[in-house]
Amino acid sequence: MSATGQESLQAGLDALAAYAKRVKPETLLKVAGELIAVRDVFAAEARLRRALTDPGQPAKARSGLAEQVLSGKVSAGSLKIVLSLVNGRWGTPGELISALETVSVDAMLSAGLTQGVLNDVEDELFRFGRLVDGDAGLAEALSDSRADTVGRAKLVNTLLSGKANPITVRLAELAVRGFGGRRFDAGIAALVDRTAAKRDQRVAYVTVATPLPQDQENRLVERLTGIYGQPVSAQVTVDPEIVGGIRVQIGHDLYDGTVARRLTEARKALAGGR
Repeated sequence: MSATGQESLQAGLDALAAYAKRVKPETLLKVAGELIAVRDVFAAEARLRRALTDPGQPAKARSGLAEQVLSGKVSAGSLKIVLSLVNGRWGTPGELISALETVSVDAMLSAGLTQGVLNDVEDELFRFGRLVDGDAGLAEALSDSRADTVGRAKLVNTLLSGKANPITVRLAELAVRGFGGRRFDAGIAALVDRTAAKRDQRVAYVTVATPLPQDQENRLVERLTGIYGQPVSAQVTVDPEIVGGIRVQIGHDLYDGTVARRLTEARKALAGGR
């Protein structure tokens, strides 16, 4: 996103944060749904989208158009947040669409933070991502951009409804819709990271060959927290193919101490010596 787009997005996030202080979590979840609905309307109407982001038009004209389109169709709180975004400056019309999506996610996470359920949401999103990754047929069904988006979202709802927090379900549905232009697996990972960040934490993706005892996981989390100077949550995947050792990824940082990696390096060294 462009620098001006980032500034405009922050204005929308600030408007949401101010609103969130005055309302209940249930209201925030309603706003989140309305923002996604607005995103869909703007995404489907290219001329409207261009008009709302036209730098040649004054902010008053752009916000007036948005108000004309949305008045009576969304709540006053949602409209105010949308207008704060429309009043901004965007590098491309698509940045406004992305911003609406981002602010909607933040509304869901703000509601979850107040409810004290974000730890569960993070775990459920991660586990659902792993479940899909381990089922080739399901992964193909949810990742196929040629398939009907509504149908794929309904499949996610069928799989998770009643088994996961409603916020988890809504975020997973957003991932299947292509959150931030990403594929389903990348969208889930991004949402896991955002959920942790909402609690001022970072996510450590840990891969081991056999289940990690809880005391070892606790020590690993403590060590990583000390290294990064920020609370860290661990999401652990068991993968026998790494043979032994451990692989940890936090953001762009990768610590790979697996046996599989050492074997690969040994093979390369032997091949290079021939």
